[in-house]
Amino acid sequence: MELFIGIVLLISFVGLVIYAVRGGNMALGVIIMATLWTVLAVLGHFTSSEAFLAANEAAGSLTVMDAINTVYQTAFTDNGANTVLFFFGAFFGRILLDTGIAPALIRKTVELGGDKPVVTAVLLNIVVAGIFTSMFGTGAVIALGVIVLPILLSLGIDKRVALTSFMLAIGAGLYLNALPFAQYQIYYADGSDYLFNGQYLRFGITALAVQLIVTIGYTIIASRKRRHSVAWAASTAVPDHGGKPVPGIALITPFLPVALVIAFNMPICFAFLISALFALIVCGKLTSFSEAARIITKNFNDGVVDTAPLLCFMMFIQAFNKAASLCVPYFNAVLGDVIPRSALLICIIFAVFAPAGLFRGPLTLAGSGAAMLGILSGLGFSTVLLYPLFYAPTITMNISCCITQSWIVWGLNYTKNDSKEYLTHSIPCGWIICIILAAFTYFYFGAMAF
Repeated sequence: MELFIGIVLLISFVGLVIYAVRGGNMALGVIIMATLWTVLAVLGHFTSSEAFLAANEAAGSLTVMDAINTVYQTAFTDNGANTVLFFFGAFFGRILLDTGIAPALIRKTVELGGDKPVVTAVLLNIVVAGIFTSMFGTGAVIALGVIVLPILLSLGIDKRVALTSFMLAIGAGLYLNALPFAQYQIYYADGSDYLFNGQYLRFGITALAVQLIVTIGYTIIASRKRRHSVAWAASTAVPDHGGKPVPGIALITPFLPVALVIAFNMPICFAFLISALFALIVCGKLTSFSEAARIITKNFNDGVVDTAPLLCFMMFIQAFNKAASLCVPYFNAVLGDVIPRSALLICIIFAVFAPAGLFRGPLTLAGSGAAMLGILSGLGFSTVLLYPLFYAPTITMNISCCITQSWIVWGLNYTKNDSKEYLTHSIPCGWIICIILAAFTYFYFGAMAF
């Protein structure tokens, strides 16, 4: 019976992948899957052999109320810290936009590039990556996209190159952004011990550097053939935020949260708060107590609105993860002898099949990868290895390259790009990045795979 349940689980997993590829609502999809897998786990408890139950403690001790409590209560209530982190991060992103710091940083970059379009494009890649080490979300991408993309186009950069380089630069910055780190940390049962400024930091810095270098190389190579244009038109594309100049010292604000975490081991929420207050003070926004209260309250409110859909998805995906953990014995019954238990082979598989992170596939935690993660965790692979292995296709292939990502859909419409042409530019870059990062993952963490 356990083999039959394992096969049904795999079939439903394939169904989730197909549903995701066709653009189905993932929040609804994963909560339905969580319910189905919970039912199958409970069914397996009452129908599997005594020997199987005895060999699998989680399956053997499972009761109906245990399953309900685990999937529908614990999953929803164990994310308080991550929820607060998202609120503070979204609040900080709103501060960067409200004070005009992010647009000012873009303007200074354009001025620095002068009349050299490719140099300006490369500098914008670096600055966008830096900004997104602290900013996150569709609203933030659109707010900067309406500034950066017209600049790149007015410089004569091909629209496919402009959009691809912009999205890859965003993804590079996200490798050192605490918000997506926290979002995907909840996928791991022991993820709370995998610290942003601990075991992950070395990989995060490496991943940012690798993706940024590939992005810059792509921008330079793909921009060799461009139409003639003049650079002065680009400067008019950057809004001056009401004519109020932003002090030069304020331009360090986007980089402050990560710097404070790395340099002083500061709690990330406190780092966001200190950085936001710094921005408001140096930009002269705290003119009175009442004005300070209004600005802080407004930006927190806007940040909560920005993160609400994501938080809903996070809670539902956590329920899915809990259900997947209940079903691990049945996945092992089917796949236990098929998946290699070698860190090197697993890293090679992730490198070769990195495009499976596209279209919410089985290698992205932004889609159906939670089930694959559950299977590998059940086989004994540690979080130290699995986190970077799944994180690379999630951040690079899915968030930076895939046309199912909301802000990439916006970018395609905004720049009038064809989705297939965009994929022909983005997928090779993303694949190269994932291959390199899989190699670094094995080099850094291969010895700690189990």
